[in-house]
Amino acid sequence: SLVVFFVSCWGKMAKSKYEYVKHFEEHTPLLPNTWIVVRLDGRGFHKFSANHDYKKPNDERALSVMNDAAIACMMEIQDIVLGYGESDEMTLVMNRETTLFGRRKEKILSTVVSLFSSAFVMSWSKHMVDEKGNPEPLQMIPQFDGRIVCYPTLQNLHDYLSWRQVDCHINNMYNTTFWGLVQVKGLTPTEAEEKIRGTLSEGKHELMFSECGINYNVEPAMYRKGSVIVWENYEVEVEGFKPLPDGTQTKVLSKRTRRRIVVTHQDMIGKDFWEKYNDIFPAEMLDLEPSSGLNKKKRAKQIKEKATKKKTEET
Repeated sequence: SLVVFFVSCWGKMAKSKYEYVKHFEEHTPLLPNTWIVVRLDGRGFHKFSANHDYKKPNDERALSVMNDAAIACMMEIQDIVLGYGESDEMTLVMNRETTLFGRRKEKILSTVVSLFSSAFVMSWSKHMVDEKGNPEPLQMIPQFDGRIVCYPTLQNLHDYLSWRQVDCHINNMYNTTFWGLVQVKGLTPTEAEEKIRGTLSEGKHELMFSECGINYNVEPAMYRKGSVIVWENYEVEVEGFKPLPDGTQTKVLSKRTRRRIVVTHQDMIGKDFWEKYNDIFPAEMLDLEPSSGLNKKKRAKQIKEKATKKKTEET
């Protein structure tokens, strides 16, 4: 027919002698059955935060912009099961079964980075307001670089997230001490650095409390532990109608499970988090001791013993 002839001719014309250049493209498939972790870092954010007068040591407004950008990514790409944010860094974890873009590294990374950056700009005016509630203008283009790492086991993922959360704690404790000495005690930045140099955790606690009146333990958890953004199941009551033998109907209430994204500031190092979200993360296979210090055979034996113990308890 004429239509078939046209399609056939168009297909031949669509190919050209220049099409060979497609063979130079690289498509890197990510390892199957692994947790895909995309980590985004603000590029040049020291200058960016200074130009936008971020509050020190922490600016809740700026952290909320980061969290909203992560939520936008999770809503758009629902294979992202968790986000973890601290400072100008955001980690997004994709479930290990995802087939997004055929698990092509370039496509996933470029899509997530561009989506996060765009959502950051769109969320800016919602949170970055002055004391009168007026939006503060965006004066620079926010930039984020990204990397992808595949973690084969839940243990690896746990240890990665624990590493980032410990990093958050260490950095925040230093910054809170430093800016307390500068803002409350009146020291210069150089003097504050000298006073902190060589101190351990206890020493910083003492400096904050005795010289700045800051009890670090009651500082907002968002600053101390970062933001954990995760899908959560919840139940809602739905109204319906049940037919009666006489042909009439009666109202009935039934429960339905829904999903929503929640922003929390909880500990991810201990077991409670992993047990709470075991529909996403199979916590029964998790060894809470870092694997780097364990002999492989010993660790395998420990996991097997835990599994056997749990099975015995259930029976």
